[in-house]
Amino acid sequence: MNAPLIRRAAAEGLGTAALVAVVVGSGIQATGLTQDVGLQLLANCLATVFGLGVLIALLGPVSGAHFNPAVTLAAWYDGDGPSLREAAAYIPAQIAGAIGGAVLADAMFGRPLVEFSTHDRSAGHLWPAEVVATAGLVWLVFGLTRAGRTHLAPLLVASYVGAAYWFTSSTGFANPAVTIGRAFTDTFAGIAPASVAPFVGAQLLGAAAGLVLVAVTFGRRPAPTRTVAEAAESVLVP
Repeated sequence: MNAPLIRRAAAEGLGTAALVAVVVGSGIQATGLTQDVGLQLLANCLATVFGLGVLIALLGPVSGAHFNPAVTLAAWYDGDGPSLREAAAYIPAQIAGAIGGAVLADAMFGRPLVEFSTHDRSAGHLWPAEVVATAGLVWLVFGLTRAGRTHLAPLLVASYVGAAYWFTSSTGFANPAVTIGRAFTDTFAGIAPASVAPFVGAQLLGAAAGLVLVAVTFGRRPAPTRTVAEAAESVLVP
C-alpha cells in the first residue's frame, strides 16, 4: 500500500460508501419484492456478501479495505496497520462514506435523501451480539494476516459477515461507520439514531476482545524495531 494517504483515505471513503449503498439498497429492494422477513434478510445478506467480497478484492491493494473504524483502530493499536495520522484520515472518510452511501441508496429508489431511521434496536441482548460479531471479525482479519493468508480475505471476511447476519441477534453490524450511516435511512437496514451509541460502544469493545483472541491463538505480534525518530516520522510525513 504505497499510494499517497489522500488516495488511501479516498479508497476507504468510497469503499465504505459502496458497502452501505449495497446494504441499504438491497434492503429496500427486498422489502419491495416480498413481505417475508426471512427472505428479505436473505436477500440483504447475499447482496452484502457479494458486494463486500468485490470491494475488498478491488480496494485491498490500495488502502487495506478496512471500511470499518473498529478494524482501523485495532490495526493501529496492534502496530500492524496505519499510523495514528493515517487512522485519523481513514476514520472520518469511512464515516462520511457510510452516510453518503445511505443517501445514495435512498436516491436510487426515489426515497427522501435523508430520513432518520425509526427502526429501534435498543434491546439489551443486541449489544452482546455486536461484541461477538466485531470480535469475530477482528479475530479473522488479524488471524489471516498472522497466518499469511490475506489473499483469502475477500472470500473469508465476506463469508463471516454473511454468517453474522444469521448467528447474531443484531444481524452483525460489526462496524461503527456502517452503523452511523444506516441511521440516515428509514428503511429495512436502518437503525434509529438513539440506538447508535450503544452499538458503537459494543463494537469497540468487541474489537478489543478480538485482539485478545488474536494474541491467545496466534501469539503477540513481535515488538516493532523502529526507533523513536522513525516512529515520529511515520506520523509527520505522508
